[in-house]
Amino acid sequence: MKRSPEMTTLLKIALSAAAVAALSIAQASDAGAQAAQSYEAPPKEANAIFANYRFRAGETLPELRLNYTTLGQPRRNSHGAIDNAVLMLHWTSASGQALLTPEFRTALFAPGAPFDATRYFVILPDAIGHGRSSKPSDGLRASFPRYGYGDMVDLQHKLVTEVLGITRLRAIVGISMGCMNAWQWAEAYPDAMDGIMPIACFPSSIAGRNLLWRRMVVDAIKSDPAWAGGNYKQQPPSATNGLAIARLLIDGVPRLQEAAATTESADAFVRSVREQAVPVDANDVMYALEASRDFDTRPGLSRVKAKVLAVNFADDEFYRDSLQTLQHDIRIVPGARFVVRDVSDGSAGHLSMTRPALWADHARDFVAWLAEKP
Repeated sequence: MKRSPEMTTLLKIALSAAAVAALSIAQASDAGAQAAQSYEAPPKEANAIFANYRFRAGETLPELRLNYTTLGQPRRNSHGAIDNAVLMLHWTSASGQALLTPEFRTALFAPGAPFDATRYFVILPDAIGHGRSSKPSDGLRASFPRYGYGDMVDLQHKLVTEVLGITRLRAIVGISMGCMNAWQWAEAYPDAMDGIMPIACFPSSIAGRNLLWRRMVVDAIKSDPAWAGGNYKQQPPSATNGLAIARLLIDGVPRLQEAAATTESADAFVRSVREQAVPVDANDVMYALEASRDFDTRPGLSRVKAKVLAVNFADDEFYRDSLQTLQHDIRIVPGARFVVRDVSDGSAGHLSMTRPALWADHARDFVAWLAEKP
């Protein structure tokens, strides 16, 4: 197991102490080593299987697979209940693996980071229709059951409670689509978590630019003859082209100004975006974008009991701060707090959500707030 120089030094100190100290000190050193191993060990991946799963719209899937990854170890309190679980929810067309890049692990899960994996049991599910969970591209294509964000949350809840045996989460952190899922959790299961940190969304229904780009991409796919009613043999170009155009809406205006300062750099940017979109399946994209149709937590926000720290970004054109939507909606939530992060070096519009170093300090504040006594 490869260790950093700092970790090697700490282990040497612990081993020296163990050689000369009392048994209690040796036990403390051993516990520290186990904690270090829980962070350095590779993430654990597994599948939860649900037979004859019925979606909210009434369609069923004979076998539904929900893939998930965990970091760290569950800790049980004096009542035998797991009390250190943190649920991390990803954005559209991503997966839990997107939150396990070196950037995310360093900013959020490293020793001393807000969700330090030596202290917390971190759960990263692939939402239905995403990653290694069941999705249209597995074979059913356009015959796959229509799912919504409500189905995503229902399945996440089954994973947490029935598979992992957790009755109450310490926190839920959700990003973009996961942000909306976090709001849904707090509304549907108000006693299931201590707090939520929704990042880059509004709690009310999707509208305006964010709704329009979804409808435009779906319309482009469905009107493409190559889509063939979802039974294509080769990926229709409409999906790749649509996602490339969507990138213009998602990214930050100042960053695009710099990234596409010349014709040459603009062409290079377009090529890069198209290459990133090539592996994406058209049916998977269409289903994922249409899934947001059932989202609107505003009517139930007064029922939220968890502590809420909502984080948005000042240069996010999907959730434009000048609309004051977040400020208006969050007043309904008892005791909720919010932050609209100013533009700074590294800001990238809606994509600032994928740069955890920009909001890790807010996560640290959130964790400290959770630790405060009522």
